[in-house]
Amino acid sequence: MGEIIAVRTGAEGGGGKKDRETGLLIRVQGLTGDSHAGSAHRPVSLPAAESAGQRRAQGAKAKPDDLAGSLLTRGIDRLSLSPGTRLKAGAEAILRVTPPHRRCAAGEQAGERVTTQQEIWAEVLQGGPLRAGDPLEVLPHYRFGIIIVSDKGAAGEREDRSGPLLGELLFPRGDIARRTMVPDEHSALTAELRRMVAEGLNAVFTSGGTGLSPRDITPEATLEVVERLVPGIPEAMRRETFSATPRAMLSRAAAGISGQTLIINLPGSPKAVRECFAVLEAVLDHALETLSGRGGECGAEK
Repeated sequence: MGEIIAVRTGAEGGGGKKDRETGLLIRVQGLTGDSHAGSAHRPVSLPAAESAGQRRAQGAKAKPDDLAGSLLTRGIDRLSLSPGTRLKAGAEAILRVTPPHRRCAAGEQAGERVTTQQEIWAEVLQGGPLRAGDPLEVLPHYRFGIIIVSDKGAAGEREDRSGPLLGELLFPRGDIARRTMVPDEHSALTAELRRMVAEGLNAVFTSGGTGLSPRDITPEATLEVVERLVPGIPEAMRRETFSATPRAMLSRAAAGISGQTLIINLPGSPKAVRECFAVLEAVLDHALETLSGRGGECGAEK
């Protein structure tokens, strides 16, 4: 666990960077008011306060205030942060480390300002407010699978919009290791579910086939593959989305665990996927941490 010790906005060099009490990270764009905001694939720079000490040990006149960057940090092992590593900044924001790049022109003009290998760059996957003193945490790397269950989709008669949406919603938490589409056939779906479980994916999300049609077999196929049920997930999704449409009570979606893989059924429409995921999001991180052995007990301490 590291720490953000300064939030800085403004232009690089010439004293242009100013420490702020708070800041706001915007998805894709970066830190509002910062010169790096909007830079493709690297809108946020995170120099390490420790690098100033290293420079002083080498004889340079450097102090933390000299460090250019958007978020001044300490306590993070930079050598372990390979490109693609996700970082949680504050309570909400999620960053992803991007490949290193050469010093920018502004950094060259800054003269004595410190830009070393201790500085990393990141893109914003999920925005949120920040303030000095907020934690900076290296997140686990999760791998997800997405299965679209649709006769028409598998036949090329309907464009899949739920799959790309699910990928976008999951991206802040990990990578989509496999995404596929199968017809509403029991054997085809169970085979694909078992394949993803065997590959060790942390979670698999299905979309479609949860209704009352004779061809809607997603819950039955899921129940054949899982070893333990997690009934609270579909119960909560039905309850919370009922206010948007009474038809939510007709959903037969299921959720369960096979090995260390969480399998969750979602509806087929993009609107319903987004609504159900908003319900699931509150517990998804804890579920993944617990299944992977990183999390603790669910009960709060009294």
